[in-house]
Amino acid sequence: MDVCSWQDWMQTVHRAVTGLTAQPHDRGHGRLLSVLLRGISRLLERSNPSKSSGSTKAPSLSSNLATINAIPDRKGYDKMSDIEKMIGGDYAQLTNTNIRSFGWKGVTVSVKDRQTQQPKTILSDINGIVKAGELLALMGPSGSGKSTLLNVLAHRTASLNANVKAAIYINGSSANPKTFRRISAYVEQEDALVGSLTVRETLSFAARLSLPSTVSKLERKQRIESLLTAFGLQGQANNLIGTPIRKGVSGGQKRRVSVAAQLITSPKLLFLDEPTSGLDSAASFEVISFVKDIAKRHNLIVIASIHQPSTSTFAMFDKLLLLSQGGTAYSGPVAEVQPYFDACGFPIPLYMNPAEFIIDFVNTDFARDRGEVDQQLNMVHSSWHKSRLASATVTELTDEMARNSMDTDVNAEAKDESASRLAIPIALIHRSFIKSYRDIIAYGIRVAMYMGLAVMMGTVWLRLNPDQANIQSFINAIFFGGAFMSFMAVAYIPAFLEDRALFMKERANGLYGPTSFIVANFITGIPYLFLIAMLFSIVAYWLSNFRPTAEAFFTWVMWLFLDLIAAESLVVLISSLIPIFVVALAGTAFANGLWMCTGGFLVPPHTLNPFWRYVFHYIDYQSYVFQGMMVNEFGQRSFTCAQSSTAPNGCTCLYETELADQCLIAGTGVLKNYGYSTGSTGKWVGIMICIIFGYRLLGWLVLYLRRT
Repeated sequence: MDVCSWQDWMQTVHRAVTGLTAQPHDRGHGRLLSVLLRGISRLLERSNPSKSSGSTKAPSLSSNLATINAIPDRKGYDKMSDIEKMIGGDYAQLTNTNIRSFGWKGVTVSVKDRQTQQPKTILSDINGIVKAGELLALMGPSGSGKSTLLNVLAHRTASLNANVKAAIYINGSSANPKTFRRISAYVEQEDALVGSLTVRETLSFAARLSLPSTVSKLERKQRIESLLTAFGLQGQANNLIGTPIRKGVSGGQKRRVSVAAQLITSPKLLFLDEPTSGLDSAASFEVISFVKDIAKRHNLIVIASIHQPSTSTFAMFDKLLLLSQGGTAYSGPVAEVQPYFDACGFPIPLYMNPAEFIIDFVNTDFARDRGEVDQQLNMVHSSWHKSRLASATVTELTDEMARNSMDTDVNAEAKDESASRLAIPIALIHRSFIKSYRDIIAYGIRVAMYMGLAVMMGTVWLRLNPDQANIQSFINAIFFGGAFMSFMAVAYIPAFLEDRALFMKERANGLYGPTSFIVANFITGIPYLFLIAMLFSIVAYWLSNFRPTAEAFFTWVMWLFLDLIAAESLVVLISSLIPIFVVALAGTAFANGLWMCTGGFLVPPHTLNPFWRYVFHYIDYQSYVFQGMMVNEFGQRSFTCAQSSTAPNGCTCLYETELADQCLIAGTGVLKNYGYSTGSTGKWVGIMICIIFGYRLLGWLVLYLRRT
């Protein structure tokens, strides 16, 4: 039958389907048939050899199918069926057309033992190969080397601090790092997601951080919608990921979002680190089935480390690489696991999960008779090296390397396809602002805490009269306002550690570096810190009756704002250096305590011990805030002296100033007692800016040098 006859036949069927779908109760069948017809029509259109200009063009079946698709009652068909996804859901950007295989040979990793100071082997002579469209499971007991091997294969050896020897091939040839980063993606064991973003926003920001400017906004949206559909997330697209306070999507859906976010760049090689960790068997199967569907449909290569999957989840994988004590216990098709162990004399019991059996079989952690278990394990390793599958793996690798000589060079396509340097900080700032106003922990709790502190301060130092009895109270209030505001910046530590953890994961994926992170972090904090400084000052300043002029008020706000920026910059530095909450909290509290002691309030600078003065006082940002606020309050204000009938002029003044004959104390007399003078505000502001910049620069340096 020729193509024209096929088209006549298809149109006849189409008319029958149109009649069928006219009945409301049969619309579901019509929908299914329409999907099948669409797929067949595509095949016909591709195979039609007719190019004659004189031939009569048959009506397009695709256009006729629009009648069926226009049926108004689509209830129950909002989500694409599996058949429709296979036939109609062709997302070209995901499809792998040039990466044929991924292989590794002789992977050996050793580290220096901390006790014996001798080399300790973590992995020994591991070989393997995965073809396009295949899923490989890396399995083994804890400490067998799964994560180490996955990191070596993913070119993440910088954080291992180990001696690595490995030959890794793409299509039988070694790929340079730039090429490998372009064609691969890595999904961490812990979901690197911002809980206060929706599912769609998460994919949108992943696209903005990773896709080059050559990808149009429309294409970006198409990729996002395609991935939402492919991973069954359309119904949850506008749901939050979830925070400790606000419930979001389920654990399995989070894991699917993590995988989808990495597929936004259309990688051909996908690494998954424990993708089912923390999920029940049903959610684990759900995640792996979606990954397999994507891999098979788009010819991707997937390598996943996985710990003791269920029988159904284990059966989803095409190949297995089983490790034990750094050596290969099995490597080959999942379908041949049972025959292999049966042939080796270790049959898998009937009705038992094969994955559970083989992991327990090669696990030596809980052995009662260590010698017997070691002998058994040596037998397993020896049996593998002598097996047909081991020889077949090496032969397959050799064939791929030989075939490479006839292929085009994959590295020739290498080019810079990352987002622009300007687009990344803008995307990070946008994401941080969304996180900040949706996540109450980030700044909401801090605003409430500072407002409570303002009310407390304003009511404790309530309506202080400008007389000499209240001079010390004004000084105490100034110290409290500056020192305790900066001390409370420790509340920012949890939010920053969360941001840092996300940065480390995105940096490991090659999205951006510490410069973009530090810049975005700094810019995001500025409006919130200014808001905190303003709200605090509106309450505390006027209640305490500080110098009642607009100039003095806004000068106070400026010093409080600089104080908060410096305090938050110190938190960034210490939390970057020691990314452990309790330790960072203790370190920040100690630093703030040190600044309080050397700031000039507890001990005036000119009487401070020379060591503390020259080593710490001049780099103490709180000392400049205290000086600035003192000059702001006392530089242009006078205070009444106490009335005294025995004094010559009828009053007694605590500070002798030029206004003593008027029974007043000039504020400059108080400043002189502390060794402060007016006219240095600009210099102190400049020093504060330098200190802030120094903290941020040191924070950047720590993040630059630390990879974990």
